[in-house]
Amino acid sequence: MPAPRRRRSALPLTLSATALLVPLATACSGGASDTDGGQRLRVVMAFPPAQAMSPYGDDAVTLSRLAVIEGLTTLNSEGAAEPALATSWKRDNPTTWTFTLRKAVFQDGSDVDPAAVVRSLNAADKASPGPRVLSDTGITATARGADAVRIVTGEADPLLPQRLANPSLAILSAAAYANGRVDPAGHATGPFTLASVKGAVSATLERNDTYWGGKAKAPGADVTFVADGTARANALRTKAVDVAEYVPVSQASLLGDGLVHAFSSARTNGLSLNTARGVFADPAMRAAAREAIDSPALVKAVYEGRADTARGLLGPGVTWAADARTAPAGRAKAAGKAQVAKTGQIVLATYTNRPELPEAATVVQQQLQKRGFTVKQVVRDYAQMEADALAGKYDAFIQARNTLLDTADPVSYLASDFTCDGSFNISQLCDEDVDTAVAEAAGTASTDARHTAAAAAEARVLATDALVPLVHERFVQGYDDTRVHGVSLDPLERTLITADTHVG
Repeated sequence: MPAPRRRRSALPLTLSATALLVPLATACSGGASDTDGGQRLRVVMAFPPAQAMSPYGDDAVTLSRLAVIEGLTTLNSEGAAEPALATSWKRDNPTTWTFTLRKAVFQDGSDVDPAAVVRSLNAADKASPGPRVLSDTGITATARGADAVRIVTGEADPLLPQRLANPSLAILSAAAYANGRVDPAGHATGPFTLASVKGAVSATLERNDTYWGGKAKAPGADVTFVADGTARANALRTKAVDVAEYVPVSQASLLGDGLVHAFSSARTNGLSLNTARGVFADPAMRAAAREAIDSPALVKAVYEGRADTARGLLGPGVTWAADARTAPAGRAKAAGKAQVAKTGQIVLATYTNRPELPEAATVVQQQLQKRGFTVKQVVRDYAQMEADALAGKYDAFIQARNTLLDTADPVSYLASDFTCDGSFNISQLCDEDVDTAVAEAAGTASTDARHTAAAAAEARVLATDALVPLVHERFVQGYDDTRVHGVSLDPLERTLITADTHVG
């Protein structure tokens, strides 16, 4: 975002849904046609840019969903690596791989050659803060002849081809690296070029006519960023946009089946409990919070049945998880209601960017209060609270996380969110047994054995009650399927607009 995601909004939270539609009318009106005769796409996105479209943060996901950037590889629907800017690869030894490059050019006309790939990958490895996908490994790239790159990892990494598909490891031209920042506008390789960005309000895309995969069907796209979910749904309803990202569940039934498209995901919405300080530093209090949560009630009251009850950290979008899962062992005994009532007020926080989360927070607050906790809510735009959440300033934090987002393998999620050195450890968890279990999973190459090890690590995390799973989301994207075609319904959240997306 949220990863979870995640973003800074320039729109004051006091604005009404109607007011939020003003940028839509300005930036997206008309659905203008290109001189080629094609119609430009009008897209509304949920998460405004937070890092000036830097590829090293979550803005990279937005660039990927808008088909602006690409890496050496991409992922198929099963999460396996497939060719992108690399046509093939081989593993030379446990830490060394060679990738053969395809003939392609950047949007600025320069060649995609080994020097460009080396520059991009090594810059990502040295970035501070670095991309989350590299939180559990390092990479060093060197040129190998005229059309190949050798990549060496700090430790054996059987997932390197999947890792290189992460949007934060996009390949950019030399011109992107100037003045101490990285600018993907006009310097990437995707079917659409990022032509301009107006702060956190809008962006303009133009077709990349030199795209190696063939010209996109749409001549371009006008993109508006609107955090308010009702405003996005209204824009779709009134035909102000062609595609609306993340339609709120509350709006889905109002829009009707022809405009909403729901599908299962790998996203788990969970309650992160601060294990380092405050009330939930006590394992017995975390256990009491877990026992207070009623997942089926959340599915019914908040998600109107358009979600799955919590099964663990890894939901039904991780297709193998149910068969591999083991029950957590060694959980603390939950504190009784009288003991809970003696504790001080806890701060329960979440963000507005996903419209169901504030509603979920209200239900969770009621469930915790029923158990005896005194609860204060804090709800703001995600970008306004991410730093505080990562610093452990909240007692409890409700967030939505795609457990396959970084590498299409949950081990990276487990490492970033629950290990002592994890880069997204909102629960502040530092548990030797968890670190050992995650490290064992990370070092396992065989697919079946890796699944078993990941399930064991999941059980170890759940045993700490650092995160209480709430529900597993189903994504809802909005577009009129009688006139808009080629929208990607991607459970990994990497793609939305593609070269095939068009109106007609």
